[in-house]
Order: sequence, then C-alpha cells, then structure tokens
Amino acid sequence: MSALARLLGDELRTAAAAPLADWSGQVLRYDGLIVECAGFPAAPGSRCRVETLDGAGVTGEIVGFADGRNMLFLDRPGARIVAGARVTLLDDGSQAAVGPGLLGRVLDADGAPLDGGAAPDTPDTWPLAGREMNPLIRTPVDTALDVGVRAINAALTVGRGQRVGIIAGSGVGKSVLIEMMTKSTTADVIVVGLIGERAREVGAFVSKVMTGEAAARVCIVAVPADRSPLLRLRGAQRATAIAEYFRAEGKQVLLIMDSLTRVAHAKREVGLALGEQPTAKGYPPSVVSMIPQLLERAGPGLPGEGAITAFYTILADGDDTNDPVVDGARAILDGHLVLSRKQAQMGMYPAIDIPQSVSRVMNDVVDPEHRAAARKLRAMVADYMENRDLMLMGGYSEGQDAALDTAIAHWPAITRLLRQNEEEKADFDASRAQLLAVTADVA
Repeated sequence: MSALARLLGDELRTAAAAPLADWSGQVLRYDGLIVECAGFPAAPGSRCRVETLDGAGVTGEIVGFADGRNMLFLDRPGARIVAGARVTLLDDGSQAAVGPGLLGRVLDADGAPLDGGAAPDTPDTWPLAGREMNPLIRTPVDTALDVGVRAINAALTVGRGQRVGIIAGSGVGKSVLIEMMTKSTTADVIVVGLIGERAREVGAFVSKVMTGEAAARVCIVAVPADRSPLLRLRGAQRATAIAEYFRAEGKQVLLIMDSLTRVAHAKREVGLALGEQPTAKGYPPSVVSMIPQLLERAGPGLPGEGAITAFYTILADGDDTNDPVVDGARAILDGHLVLSRKQAQMGMYPAIDIPQSVSRVMNDVVDPEHRAAARKLRAMVADYMENRDLMLMGGYSEGQDAALDTAIAHWPAITRLLRQNEEEKADFDASRAQLLAVTADVA
C-alpha cells in the first residue's frame, strides 16, 4: 500500500470515529435555498444545521458536492445566513424512526408530531430509501381487498399488494375518494402521505379521518405545499418507509399518497436548482428515475410478510392524461382509476370513468362470474356515455342499436351501482351481488 493510500485511510477512519458535532464547516456561498460550505465527511441525504444571525438556525440536507464543497438545500428560504456561518452535521438522514406508536398520529417530514401530542414511541428504525427485495420471491397478488367503494369493488377490483393510480384534474373528487377508502378499507394499517397539499385541506382531512375506531390504525405524514421541496420528498419517503415497516411486521397495509404529482414537482424544483437540464414539461431526468424507485417499494412483501396496497393520486393538469408524470406512473402501476369531469358534472360520485380505468390484477383475484359481469358493465357504460349527447339532442331512436338499447334500459340500475355517498360503506360481497343483479339479464 502506498504512503498516500495509508494517509487517506487514516483520515477516513479518524473522521468516522469523530462525533457528529465535530463534523462541521463554514458557509462559503449562499444563494436562495442553496448553501455551499467547506467540505466535511457527509453523504447526500445527511441533515445539517446552519447558524443564522437571529440564533434560531436553519436545517438543510446535503444534495451533492462541487469543487470539494458540500452543497446543502435548506428547509426554509430567506434564512439570515452570513458568510463564515458554522454548518454542523446532525445525522446521516438515512433512517426513519418507526414503531407501533406511530398509529393514530400525525407527523411531519422529520417524524415530529403535528397533532400536539408527545413524541411517538418508535423503538425501531427503517431506511428512508427502503430495502431492496428479490422480485422473484415476493408473494403474488392473489387476494381481493375490500376498499369500501362499490364501483371499485364491483368493476375494478383491487388485490392486496396492488399499486393503483387515481388520475384526475382538479376538483373532481380525488380527496373525497381517498377519505372514503381510508375510513372503509379492511387493511390492518393505513398510512397516508399528504404531500404538497394546501394546509386547509390537510387540516380538513385529518379532522375527518382521525376520529372513531378507524383512527387507531391510521398514521398520517403531512407536508403542506409551503414547505421546502426536500421536505416534501422526505415526507413521501417517510410515509413509504412506515408502510414498509408494518408490512415487514406481517400487516396488511393501505398506503395512500396524495399526491404523486406534487412529489414529482418537488423533485423538479430540486433538480433545476442543482442545474439539471429540463426535458418534457420542464421535468429533469431525476424525476423520471425517482417515480419507479418510489412506486416499486409498495406491493407484496416476502413470504411471511404482509403487503402494501398503494393508491397514488396523480393530478392531470388541464385534464391531460398524457402528462409525463401520468405516463411514467401509469407504466409502472398495476392499474389506474380515471376520474371523469363529465360524470362529476352529472353528480355521479365517485366520478370513476369505468371504461378508461383498469385493474391489471382483477382477473387474478375474482371468480369467472364476477369477471364476466364486470365486462358487461364496462361495455354498457361505454355505450351510454359515448352516445349521451346524441340522445340528448334527440338524434337516436330506440331499435337502431341493440347494445345501446340495453345500456339505456339498464342505466338507472347502473347509476345506483356506481353512485355512493361519502358516508356510505359498501362491502365487497354486497358490491359483487349488486353488480351481478344489474347484469343478470345482459347477454
């Protein structure tokens, strides 16, 4: 071994043995949310504290290196930082504190309580970035999950361990749909990530969900829209890590992420601030790689473990379902629910567009009779909705199309099947029975 190699090895061992408080540097450049400081041993993702003139300090995360310097992305803009301010390493930022004490609690991106209670009892840790699993030994998705929503249970049945996107524009009922599933799903544990939402909506959601018996099995990670993009990303990772922990404990977990689009927006902000080149609709390449990395962490676990059934809301800007985030997520997910603005305008809630939606595992988790009935329902809804404007204008007469006549005759029963009040719970067996009754006389 050369003298230089021995010297470098000694320095690294000395740095690794030093307490975190001794790993520090000084601010050399400050530009908005980016701080460059003199280098000290720290990996990307490490959390640091930067001194400020008001004494309060500000935290940040190391996101990269440049010319031997550490680059930090701050959690709060506008901090009163001066050149030469001390930057101290807090922790490596790679672990999330987890444990049964998280149930019934509302947390922020760093795991601190937002509900006014004491710090939760979290004796264990789980990697924020998750743990890799051999895909060949993960258990299959072969059992239906009752989500408490009749249209989904009947026509778009979800399996335990499936990952589903909820695709819609603004104001068509995404939040109400996830509230219904949170209160009605038969999962053991429910983890909700409210990422980039309006603070008012976060408060309203928590007040509706964290009540009654259901609250004891719910954990919410809330990072509103006014927080730093890195905190929003960390919130999505923390929610997923909590779900992974409970899956490893053998629990059936429902993970709801609202919304994946705002997680992608946060990643775009960070990427552009670091100088990445924008591509489609301004998204840098790091967003394209981040989406599958996050989504693949959900799903079934290893033998003896539980499964994470995940729903990700995806905002289709201007009702454009070909947005890069929508396309990227749809290619990875095991199905998607498209919410229709036309059905919402008709007062049909939840406004799930049955013909445009798909559950890729439904055929594996329901019996042949159920599959056949769902296909008949899909065909009738498609026939009716495609010709609705023509019928309203008086351009269609009975007898011109037998399939359309069948759809028209069954439409009142179909609407009773697909409509559901927010407070109503529809169990899986009752949903299946109502579907079979609606399609019983359809060839």
